[in-house]
Amino acid sequence: MTTSPPVLILGAGLMGRLLAVTLARAGHRVHLVDAADGPSQAGGAARIAAAMLAPLAESAVTEPNVVAMGRYGLPRWRALCEGLDQPVFFQQNGTLILWHRQDAREAVRFEALLRATTERLPELPAPQPLDAAALATVEPAVAGRFAQALYLPEEGQLDNRQLLDALLATLRSCGVTVQWSTPMTLAQAQDWQRDHPGAWVLDCRGLGAKADWPSAPAPTAGPLRGVRGEVARVYAPDVTLQRPTRLLHPRYPIYIAPKPNHLFVIGATEIESDDLSPASVRSTLELLSAAYAVHPGFAEGRVLELGAQCRPTLPDNLPAVVEAAPRVLQINGLYRHGYLISPAVHDAVIEYLHGGTVSLAQRLGLRFVPARQTAACCEP
Repeated sequence: MTTSPPVLILGAGLMGRLLAVTLARAGHRVHLVDAADGPSQAGGAARIAAAMLAPLAESAVTEPNVVAMGRYGLPRWRALCEGLDQPVFFQQNGTLILWHRQDAREAVRFEALLRATTERLPELPAPQPLDAAALATVEPAVAGRFAQALYLPEEGQLDNRQLLDALLATLRSCGVTVQWSTPMTLAQAQDWQRDHPGAWVLDCRGLGAKADWPSAPAPTAGPLRGVRGEVARVYAPDVTLQRPTRLLHPRYPIYIAPKPNHLFVIGATEIESDDLSPASVRSTLELLSAAYAVHPGFAEGRVLELGAQCRPTLPDNLPAVVEAAPRVLQINGLYRHGYLISPAVHDAVIEYLHGGTVSLAQRLGLRFVPARQTAACCEP
């Protein structure tokens, strides 16, 4: 009888946990290690994120392959969440786009970008223009404050922290224990691999893999960098938004993602920096002022947390999976689209690990470089 080979996963963030659950359930002996001291310090950008699943909304600022991966991920997220040991808030009520009268020109530009996307990808539902009366029906909480809006059907979101906790609980039930406070380089992981013939190594460390990534070949499009994001988590019992809402602005378009129990994740900042210091006063004022402009009920809300994190990003802002050596996969560069595209990246990795093929990656435009291509790129 054949047995599934062991797998060492570096990094217990979103991608590391997703892959660990799938592989453990498939019969692999999974070793999951992370440099953080415990779950509350782990996850990096995955703990800070709003976890919106909005492929059409994101199409205004990203590439068609990311949009395709995001569209693929929506039904997969429902299935992934339903299979976990703890409930995870998952919603598919669409996205609402708002703007003030003075930003109407920005709204025209934004809608044109979305319609161009739906022409290229007709499987995406077209944006629906709303006048004031229709907006009051779709989202009563903002009735009377905006004259126009766009509604993007079928887009979704989930509760990122519930998901991360549910993944850990499911791993425990599978007999997988995360080894915290265990930093490991790719070279150390390969030493472990040599002691476990046939084993796989999956590097899911995000920016923690920065020192190892430049050694990868040219198709990865260069070294990793951090792109800083700042987010406020606010409890606002007087606000009842029913879906993620985005406010267009030429300088700082914001999003408001409503989670259960009147918790709102508010963010938008995107700063080219590896700085992990606390959120700035400027960003905090801009985020909260814009939220108040959407709904005055935020004025009496309570700021529970101001967070800042850096997303792991490649020079072209696109993800990559690189087999740096046989059975050693580096998975990185998910940028601001981690939750949006994780199911697609996860499924592509599982397909390659179990079948040696990359058909899903090719279909969705995910850059996936097997070892045979890696070796060819490095030949003189």
